[in-house]
Amino acid sequence: MAEKVLMKGNEAIGEAAIVAGCRHYFGYPITPQTELTEYMAKRMPQVGGVFLQAESEIAAINMVYGAAGAGARVMTSSSSPGISLKQEGISYIAGAELPCVIVNIMRGGPGLGGIQPGQADYFQATKGGGHGDYHNIVLAPNSVQELVDITILAFDLADQYRNPVMILGDGALGQMMEPVEFNTSQVSPVEKPWAATGMKGGRKDPNIINSLHLQPDELEKHNIHLQKKYQTIRDKERRYEELYTDDAELILVAYGITSRIARSAMEKARAAGMKVGMLRPITLWPFPDLPFNLLAQKAHAFLTIELSAGQMVEDVRLAVNGAKPVYFYGRMGGMMPSPKAVYEQIVNIMSGKGGK
Repeated sequence: MAEKVLMKGNEAIGEAAIVAGCRHYFGYPITPQTELTEYMAKRMPQVGGVFLQAESEIAAINMVYGAAGAGARVMTSSSSPGISLKQEGISYIAGAELPCVIVNIMRGGPGLGGIQPGQADYFQATKGGGHGDYHNIVLAPNSVQELVDITILAFDLADQYRNPVMILGDGALGQMMEPVEFNTSQVSPVEKPWAATGMKGGRKDPNIINSLHLQPDELEKHNIHLQKKYQTIRDKERRYEELYTDDAELILVAYGITSRIARSAMEKARAAGMKVGMLRPITLWPFPDLPFNLLAQKAHAFLTIELSAGQMVEDVRLAVNGAKPVYFYGRMGGMMPSPKAVYEQIVNIMSGKGGK
């Protein structure tokens, strides 16, 4: 077993990317993910990689487009307002079917907001964000170790499906320190015969990377191809964690750092004799709707907890499909819910008073 080291979340993402074979990083500093940019500035020259602090987030995402098109494992990172600036480039990357990893360590918003943790970028990440019919694969870790494992997984999924993968973390995960280990056996680089690398390997014609299709029938054909790919991802890549759901009457739903708070409240409730379980989505897109369908057949209600005014709760309601009540509890602007506050919500629902 590899030796564990104590690392801050942002830095752990950077080292995991290097372990995964990433040798190109383009970004721009913004709190609360700046340590990731700093870490890559230090480590990339040490491993023979390329680090470039771009003049803007817009420039950075277009550099990602270029490196990905040439077949490199490439990453960028930012926080909420910076990710907003990257949206046009992300849509281009998805349209051109280029693999890359995009890290969003979310902060409170809207606007410049604040530098404390938030989860109000859920819609932006899972519903497109940019223009056109496209999807990012969206992964939501809830610990520093999961940041490591999911970063490595993100590069593999990006290459496998030729698609951008977004890691959706938050300011708490980016700043917290926990022991982690790096498993190099997880890494599985793939060949990229489609990459724009000139006439290498005796190629007769150069590969062309493009997302422009001027003829509407050609563009529709390309869109149909993308939608078939997205359906394959839906079928194969839904990830989630269930805790104490076998006998649960109330199912808590939370992702990221909020899921750890919810778990503490759930354990307190079970110790008090209440049948409470938890379902934690790990892929936010594709959303793991199947377990919700199954749990809605036996659970009495669901309670979604988020650091937002309520975004994932809409996907929970769609997945439950009206079979059972779905309650919501959220905090905003960087305020974190306490396990006590979540426990009080549980008590209200279990006693028939409903959620606030």
